[in-house]
Amino acid sequence: MQREKTVSLSSPVGMPLRRREFFQATTMALAAATTGGFSSQASAQGGKIEAQEHWAKKGSVDLYIYRKRLVGDGNAAKPVLFLVHGSTFSCRGSYDLQVPGRPNYSMMDHFAALGFDVWSMDHEGYGHSSHTGSHAGILVGVEDLRAAMPVVESVTGRNTVMMFGASSGALRAGAFAVAEPARVERVVLNALTHTGENAPEIERRRKVADQYRANPRRPISLASIQRIFDRDKPGSSEPEVAQALADFELKFGDTVPTGTYLDMAVNMPMVDPLKLKCPVCLVRAEHDGNASEEELLRFYKALPNTDKQFIMIAGIAHSGGLGINRHRLWHVVHAFLTYPPMRSA
Repeated sequence: MQREKTVSLSSPVGMPLRRREFFQATTMALAAATTGGFSSQASAQGGKIEAQEHWAKKGSVDLYIYRKRLVGDGNAAKPVLFLVHGSTFSCRGSYDLQVPGRPNYSMMDHFAALGFDVWSMDHEGYGHSSHTGSHAGILVGVEDLRAAMPVVESVTGRNTVMMFGASSGALRAGAFAVAEPARVERVVLNALTHTGENAPEIERRRKVADQYRANPRRPISLASIQRIFDRDKPGSSEPEVAQALADFELKFGDTVPTGTYLDMAVNMPMVDPLKLKCPVCLVRAEHDGNASEEELLRFYKALPNTDKQFIMIAGIAHSGGLGINRHRLWHVVHAFLTYPPMRSA
């Protein structure tokens, strides 16, 4: 099953970059991002961001897939970047949020402007996708990604993607890269939990794990969304963001699946670093109660591919992609995805 809807967005965006040329232009693009904070709407060279909606079928479950890219820029062959959402927010709330009066919150727009073909999806139980009786844990999310990849390949002609996942989205992305190594070129794992040891938020979830087992969905509200931004470092996000997220997410109902919270409470670790063969960038926020630095350093050390990075970013918290300093996270992601290839002797 595959349906498609296309919407052209009228705002002009930045210069597209071919994948093989990315490493030559990274310094210039990132300088633009740091001087003004963001680059996605700077240096307009024509072209528009086009949004498309697609669907995949996983048994009886309908899965919503969302795409953004530059069109009319003379570059049809773009590298594919797939963004994997976390436990509470759907794909567009996570990566394409529009905040009234506050521009440049869309990671999809930012990376589309840099020349990527950017995709994401609502996992089972979230957003536009089917809301079922499933807890929709991490491994269910891996099967969602398996169902989405043929759609991406059919549309783009590419059978591999680069991936970014945040929080439980990092677990989904990492587990998918282990299960389908031929599909993933590079992966950024942001706000990952490995074991959850000495992590205050994971300890809190362990205390209520029986509630998660008994209830496949948990309630969300403006107050609970605001707590996500405030629990690690109050003031690391703008207050308008929680309201914009609540306005968007609550259109789909006032509950989300409990499965990822349950997995992170009692089923860790769920990604074996020894089996993660592709290049990995592990990103750690300065303020993040979902993991300890020690567990993440052990995870990093065990990664077998020496094309790997461990990056700590000051000024961001667990939901850094929607924080005041999100441009610092995006800088790190872009630099890793455009890392120059090695030269032979």
